[in-house]
Amino acid sequence: MRLTPLAAAFAVALAGFSPAAFAQSASEAEVAELKAQVAALMQRIEQLEASNEAQTGINLDTADALKTMQMTQPRVETKGGLKVTSADNQFSMQVGGRIHFDGYAFDDDVTDPTSTTEFRRARLTLQGTALGWEYKMEQDFAAGSNLDGLRDLYIAKAFGLGKLTIGHFKPYRSMEELTSSNEILMMERPFASATGLFNGRQFQQGVGYLYSGANYTLGASAFNLRGASGPRNEGTGIAARATWAPIMSGTETFHLGAWYSHENINEGSAALSAAASYAGRRGPSQTIATTAAGTGDQVDAYGLELAGQWGPVFFQSEYALASFGQGGGVDQDVATFYAQGSLMLNGGQKVYKAPNGVFGSPKVTDRGLWELTARYDHIENKDIAGREAESFILGVNYYINPNLRLMMNYTLGENEVTGDDINQLALRTQFSF
Repeated sequence: MRLTPLAAAFAVALAGFSPAAFAQSASEAEVAELKAQVAALMQRIEQLEASNEAQTGINLDTADALKTMQMTQPRVETKGGLKVTSADNQFSMQVGGRIHFDGYAFDDDVTDPTSTTEFRRARLTLQGTALGWEYKMEQDFAAGSNLDGLRDLYIAKAFGLGKLTIGHFKPYRSMEELTSSNEILMMERPFASATGLFNGRQFQQGVGYLYSGANYTLGASAFNLRGASGPRNEGTGIAARATWAPIMSGTETFHLGAWYSHENINEGSAALSAAASYAGRRGPSQTIATTAAGTGDQVDAYGLELAGQWGPVFFQSEYALASFGQGGGVDQDVATFYAQGSLMLNGGQKVYKAPNGVFGSPKVTDRGLWELTARYDHIENKDIAGREAESFILGVNYYINPNLRLMMNYTLGENEVTGDDINQLALRTQFSF
C-alpha cells in the first residue's frame, strides 16, 4: 500500500507507540477501541489518496483536451481591437477603422467660405495575413463610394532584406505624407505633401520595396498616375526616400531624411498641379503651379527632412523644391517649407517608428495627455512673382485614451495673389480602433 505524507507521518507516530507500556495504564477495551480508530483513519487516507489520483487523471485529460482545441480552433483576440487567427497561424484577419468628425468656422475677407461640419474621414479597414502575405483593404466612406473612397489596397511580403508591396498605397516621399492621419500633429498636413505639392495625388497604383534597419530606412516605389477612380492613362512615376536616426534613445530622437519624386505626364494623364488651402480644410485654395495634361512634360521634386524629439518637446520640418514642366517653355520651380512642433504638458512623448521613419502619437495613460502645437507653412512659385501663400497654425491636442483624441486648430492664412487674409477655427473629434 502506498502512503500519502499524512499516512507516513501517522505510521511513524505509531512506530514509537508501545502496546505493553500502554497496557499497564489502559484496559483491553480501550486498546481495542484505539486500534479500530487507527484502522478507520488508514482507510480514510486510502480513499483520499484514490480520489486525488482520479482528479489528477481528470486534470490531465482536460489539459490534453484544451491543447487539442487550441491546435484545431481559431484564436480570437480582443485587446486593442478584434483579431482572428487560424489554428495553423497561416491566416489572420483584423478589423479596424477611424472616424474624424470636424467643425469649421471662418472669418471672411476677400473670400467667403462656408462654416460647417463634416466627416473628414470615415474609414473601415480589413487587414491581416494569408499564407505568408500581408494584405490591407481600406475604404473611406467620407470620400465617396466604391473607388472614390478607396485608400490602401495592397498585398505585401517580406522579400530578400526588405518588404515588397503591390497595389494601391502611398509612394515613398514626404515624411508628413507617410505619417498616418490618426497621428499627424495638426488636423491637416502641410504643403509639402498631397495637401499641396502633390495636390490630389496621395495614393497611387504600383509596386514598392522598403528596407529598414534598426535606425534607418530605404524605400522606392514605381507607379502610374492613375488614381483608383481615374481614367486609364500612360502616366508613370517613381519615388524614393531614405531616413537615418543617428540618435534614438528612450527619451531622445534625431531624424534626418531625403526623398525624390518624378512624375511623367504621358498620354491620357491628367494635369498635375501644386495648390495651397492656406486657411485650412474647406477654405479657399490657391493654385501655385500646373503642368498641363497630355504635354508629355514631367514634375520632379526633391525634399529634405529634419525632425527630433527630446522628452516632451517635438520638432519636425521639411523643405521641398519641385519643377513643373511647361510644354516646351521654361519650367516653373515651386519651393515649400514648413516647421512644426509641440510640447506635451503632463508627461508623455512622441513615439518614433523606426521601420517607417516617422513619428507617431504618444503613449496615453489613464489620466490623458495635453499637447500644445504650432506650425508655420509657406509655398511659392519662384518664377511668377507674388504667387505664394502661407499659414500659421496654433493648436491643442487632448489625448483622452489611446483611441480617442480631441483637436483644436486656429489658422491664420494669407494669399499673396489675391491679398486674402482669412482665419479659421477648426475642431475635431477623432476616434480610431
